[in-house]
Amino acid sequence: MARFSYAPIFPLKKETVKYRKIADGAVRPWKAGGRTFLRVDPAALTLLAEAAFTDAAFYFRTRHLENLASILDDPGASENDRFVARALLENAAIAAEGELPTCQDTGTATIVAHKGEAVLTGADDARRLARGVFNAYARHNLRYSQVAPDGMLDEENTGTNLPPQIDISADPGSEYRFLFVAKGGGSSNKTSLYQENKSLLGSEKRLAGFLDEKIRAIGVAACPPYRLAIVIGGTSPEMTLKTVKLASAGYLDDLATEPTGRGQAYRDLEWEEKILAMARANGLGAQFTGKYFALEARVIRAPRHAGSLPVGLGVSCSADRNIKGKITRNGVFLEQLDKNPGRFLAALKNTGIAPGVRIDLDRPIDEVIAELAKYPVGTRLSLDGTLVVARDIAHARLKEMLDAGRPMPAYFREHPVYYAGPAKTPRGLASGSFGPTTAQRMDGYIADFMKAGASRVTLAKGNRGQAVIEACRAFNGFYLGTIGGAAALMAKKHIIESEVLDFEDLGMEAVRRIRVKDMPAFIIYDNKGNNLYAALCR
Repeated sequence: MARFSYAPIFPLKKETVKYRKIADGAVRPWKAGGRTFLRVDPAALTLLAEAAFTDAAFYFRTRHLENLASILDDPGASENDRFVARALLENAAIAAEGELPTCQDTGTATIVAHKGEAVLTGADDARRLARGVFNAYARHNLRYSQVAPDGMLDEENTGTNLPPQIDISADPGSEYRFLFVAKGGGSSNKTSLYQENKSLLGSEKRLAGFLDEKIRAIGVAACPPYRLAIVIGGTSPEMTLKTVKLASAGYLDDLATEPTGRGQAYRDLEWEEKILAMARANGLGAQFTGKYFALEARVIRAPRHAGSLPVGLGVSCSADRNIKGKITRNGVFLEQLDKNPGRFLAALKNTGIAPGVRIDLDRPIDEVIAELAKYPVGTRLSLDGTLVVARDIAHARLKEMLDAGRPMPAYFREHPVYYAGPAKTPRGLASGSFGPTTAQRMDGYIADFMKAGASRVTLAKGNRGQAVIEACRAFNGFYLGTIGGAAALMAKKHIIESEVLDFEDLGMEAVRRIRVKDMPAFIIYDNKGNNLYAALCR
């Protein structure tokens, strides 16, 4: 007869995270019923959440910065890899000044908490944590990205970045532990679940081929270099996807690294090396081809039902915004992020990267296209002049106008279109953090807009669908890519003017006119049907 034996699915070893104390008098012991409990002032939850999402918006973990800096020293890195790494390090240094967040998409606030059963707050913990999220987004130059339904088809921005996603579970003990994640839409959209079966595990070759195909399919739209997270197995699809998210955030770095035979998950370090090598060999690189598609990989093997093999895949992007917190008998603590990325800038002076081809955007659009047509895909550019900024909701409104027989606005026909939406603007600057959004979401509009003489040159991030390549060839258009994950750098060095042009009611999604100087870009798709990523994203 079987004997009962309990083992937690995720056996975590002692963590090695460095913390800083942010509050002292918020906790005290309380004895009752022969036990000692930890009483926590509920205001500490608000304080901790606000501090976490503030730090995550402006600072990175040291290891992330070191990984980026290592690209500059790698002779196997492409020039484009080094160009992107250089920009991301400079972006980190600008963000660390505390005004411009690292990315314009300051994310959905997610909190995963484990509350010891001997911790007492006497409050609605989720409400107190949500107040901390509210404070962080209201008091800093962060973007409000959450939209609430007004019906099945209608939505409006909440204007607070609420609601957050808050999951609190009960654990043994008298500590309260947290993971705070600010997850942008671009990287969230690259989370995938595949319902497979035992045959996938028939050989290493088969499993490797499957994973290689799925990793390539992620593409570069979510701002690599990534931390890739892969989960093989899971007792349910939702468990698999949650594990992907935790692994991508570094939360499971202290997981056991050998199977126990007791139904526990573990990190497979050998497969992590294989996945990292696979990612670096696919040629996609740090956004514009090369080696550094990924900085790290996490591979988790988990128990599963015999009739189901869920496989989860996700990423943490180059704006790696994850931070731990804890409340113990010694006080309230937050993971120590690196507030001095400027020390890496000295290495940038020796990168020896040539300047891009200057493109004057203030000429008639036909002349801009004629100039771009002189250069092959992959050419690095330096953009000067006027861009019109529009993204999802603005495109939907413009499509409604077009379908109603109304002409496209002149600004959409006369200027290149930048897919983006800024964070709040600090005093004294032309713009808040203002990097590109994922181009793929506007793919459905491009043929109709180009046919109407609009959107003939677009600028954003990531690879796009075949329909865009065909539209560029049919209507003499170009798609340019700029660096994703360098939004503070764009605002500080490259955007010199910004004003709302149309649809002011859309907030961060309003149509804007901006002027840029030396803005970096690459030719991704040209007017002849050429594609920088041909044969790479298969």
